[in-house]
Amino acid sequence: MTATADAGELTHRLKRVVPGGVDASSRRRAEYSSDASNYRVVPQVVVFPRHVDEVVAAAEAARAAGVPLTARGGGTSVAGNAVGPGVVVDFSRHLNRVLELDPESSTALVQPGVVLASLQAAAAPHGLRFGPDPSTHARCTLGGMIGNNACGPHAVAYGTTADNVLELDWLDGTGRRFTAGRGLDPVPGLAELVGSGLAVLRTELGRFGRQVSGYGLQHLLPEHGADLAKALVGTEGTCGLLLGARVRLVPVAPARVLVVLGYPDMPAAADAVPAVLAHRPLAVEGLDARLVDVVRRHHGPARVPVLPAGGGWLLVEVGGDTTAGAMAAAAALVGNADAVDHTVLEAGPAAAALWRIREDGAGLAGRTAAGAQAWPGWEDAAVPPERLGAYLRDFDALLTEHDIDGLLYGHFGDGCVHVRLDLPLADAPQRLRPFLTDAATLVASHGGSLSGEHGDGRARSELLPHMYSPAAIDLFGRFKGLLDPHDLLNPGILVRPAPVDTDLRRPAAHRLPADGGFAFAADDGDLTTAVHRCVGVGKCRADTSAAGGFMCPSYLATRDEKDSTRGRARVLQELSNGALVNGFASADVHESLDLCLSCKACASDCPTGIDMATYKSEVLYRTYRGRLRPRTHYLLGRLPTWTRLAGLAPRLVNAVAGIRPLRHAVLRLGGMDPRRDLPRFTRPFRRQRRRPGPATAGPRGPVLLWVDSFSDAFTPDSAHASISLLTDAGYDVTVSAGDVCCALTWITTGQLDQAKARLRRLLDAFAPHAAAGTPIVGLEPSCTAVLRGDLTELLGDDPRSHSVEAATRTLAELLDSTDGWTPPDLTGRAVVAQPHCHQHATIGYDADLRLLRRAGASVTTISGCCGLAGNFGMEAGHYDVSVAVAENGLLPALRSAPDAVLLADGFSCRTQAQHLTGRQGVHLAQLLHEPGRRP
Repeated sequence: MTATADAGELTHRLKRVVPGGVDASSRRRAEYSSDASNYRVVPQVVVFPRHVDEVVAAAEAARAAGVPLTARGGGTSVAGNAVGPGVVVDFSRHLNRVLELDPESSTALVQPGVVLASLQAAAAPHGLRFGPDPSTHARCTLGGMIGNNACGPHAVAYGTTADNVLELDWLDGTGRRFTAGRGLDPVPGLAELVGSGLAVLRTELGRFGRQVSGYGLQHLLPEHGADLAKALVGTEGTCGLLLGARVRLVPVAPARVLVVLGYPDMPAAADAVPAVLAHRPLAVEGLDARLVDVVRRHHGPARVPVLPAGGGWLLVEVGGDTTAGAMAAAAALVGNADAVDHTVLEAGPAAAALWRIREDGAGLAGRTAAGAQAWPGWEDAAVPPERLGAYLRDFDALLTEHDIDGLLYGHFGDGCVHVRLDLPLADAPQRLRPFLTDAATLVASHGGSLSGEHGDGRARSELLPHMYSPAAIDLFGRFKGLLDPHDLLNPGILVRPAPVDTDLRRPAAHRLPADGGFAFAADDGDLTTAVHRCVGVGKCRADTSAAGGFMCPSYLATRDEKDSTRGRARVLQELSNGALVNGFASADVHESLDLCLSCKACASDCPTGIDMATYKSEVLYRTYRGRLRPRTHYLLGRLPTWTRLAGLAPRLVNAVAGIRPLRHAVLRLGGMDPRRDLPRFTRPFRRQRRRPGPATAGPRGPVLLWVDSFSDAFTPDSAHASISLLTDAGYDVTVSAGDVCCALTWITTGQLDQAKARLRRLLDAFAPHAAAGTPIVGLEPSCTAVLRGDLTELLGDDPRSHSVEAATRTLAELLDSTDGWTPPDLTGRAVVAQPHCHQHATIGYDADLRLLRRAGASVTTISGCCGLAGNFGMEAGHYDVSVAVAENGLLPALRSAPDAVLLADGFSCRTQAQHLTGRQGVHLAQLLHEPGRRP
């Protein structure tokens, strides 16, 4: 069905049976054209069923039209398992509940779109969990795990997903719906197939735990209970649609300890795995020193705990009934591990930080140690654990032979290795096939599996004959034929596979070089390379607030793929190939970016380092350069200009703004939401302090205090408090002179030519101080973050930008590093701290927390954006999302601590809190300068 009329008819049919849940727009199809793999397959239509009956109806409509159908969960499939050319059914949007949880039988009944973390949270109060736990546990779905036979680090103790599935509610390609469990009766002809293939089933399949490639038909053998449910796990959506699943839960180990074993290199670490397994660990993970170096470069050394000596490590988790028992098990393991060094960590921040590095491996490995872009493709091959060391040495030789590189990590206890490789897909995609062919031959020679947990998908299905005999391949085809005789379910996967080098996403994209806006220096001066940092790991779809993350606030508010960082990246990637989305002015592009708060959280929280705020600014720049702009760009985008004018008569401006009809009219005319208030102006700081100059001279030397536009116009008290604090700390304080603006509002609205002009004036004012070694202290976090990030991206060709960047500090950074200075006593003070998103992304909040704890304050840190985010929350059409974002962090935190001081250095954060709760926030300078002050 390729004709436009036929596609329209299909969409019409689907809308009749799935009302309100069908989208055939080009933007939506772009969002679902890729998963977490190298592949791009544009669907005709995307369906969001609200209940199981709509899934059945949608499948019937697709079958009647002869159109392929692909099931999709979290879209984290690395092998191209969740993209298809016809109908894509997204189970994660609505079919995402735990229907039953029975602690007595240790089982749960789940819908296919439930996220694993949600099941774990429901089971935790009963001391239970689902055993397998992929690194994507915060966003992958049980349906996807069942589709791929996912495993994760704890599969070494609890087995694969197949080992933990009891019954499946299944809809096959003929329209039959049945309960799959033990027994072959639900599928006519299946018993005969098993009887005719006993030799293959007993000799080629199920040879070791991580043999995930192909179909797991060994479960159909009588000695394995003729378990149809387990055989359907790992069929990757090619044999039916999952409508529900009953799964087994396992007890949580009461106490756990992490043992970190250091070895000279990764193969040496792999050699030690058999001895480690003898101690029955809960997890055995491999981690390359080069991957840890990526974390240090991306997030700073503080993000990595102290590790034992070595070039490769095993992270081994052991359990016990008590901490003492777990520590004893750890000691016994260390004595038998033959490591060059080791560390033992009880559950806590250091252990959690190492597990986060491991969980972020897929994104972190998206760049090689040399900084080259790396891709999946040979992502999760596995060998029997006793062969792992030898396999890694041969694999390293293979990489050298093909002149490619990658960072290794993985589930070493199961013999499963993850790696992303710098194959030149952008300009030499023809190198992919020879490498994959040789890699498949190599892993088969070690008795291994092409896939150890992600499935074969488009990436490896064609290579299955390197691993299986013709008889086994024929058996797979006959099995699919019983369940999907018309080959409409996820075609091109496993049976009658598509070539591994067709439908590759990156070769289809053309270069979008820097064009007067951002330099994209880390991406070879190319916007296309930048947006292809997103490989689809989907961390932006997870609620990472428990781990201190901020990404992605708009997705957490709407739960729509459109509003995830990944969804936006997919649309921009389609822009770069021009086949589906055409031009920077495309409505699809602007609709996709509309709810991006430009919070920059993805720049730090996404392990790939994607920066959607920068991409949005660049798109706005290229769209409106030399053209008429939206009204808000002239008002909010040039706010410092208007604040300076308002500062001439602040009382008059406030009086006019206090007249409700006039305020509403101004807001509407300016493209803003009339439910918002206008901030109150004060007598500007620059008019209170007639001339810049030194305060009382101090022994610690000079410091330049930068009073930005927001501090000047709205909160001059924070500037006065900062002068007093810095003077008391022994600094010789000079205040920035004149109109020194970082151009933040121009940057966020894409007025980059004007932004550069203002930043050059800033360099004229600040560069002499930076050259003299004088620290430049910023008060407004978003402005300070410009100098620590955007400045060099916009004016990197001016060497002064780098010296100013290096000289810029937050108030907390300077005071925290001031030897001998003691902060005022805040003992007993309850503080709810809202870090600004831009500070979180570019600077971090560690110095602030250290300072507050040194002062004795009891600090609760809010994770997540406040929701106002500069101009975003003021603009018409954004108010409801802005409030929903605040409900994800700010508002619950304030409700739970009514007597605490709200500490928020960001003007937007204080404005949002004041507007939604009436709660007045304070700047750090005010809190420290007036410790007795109440909110």
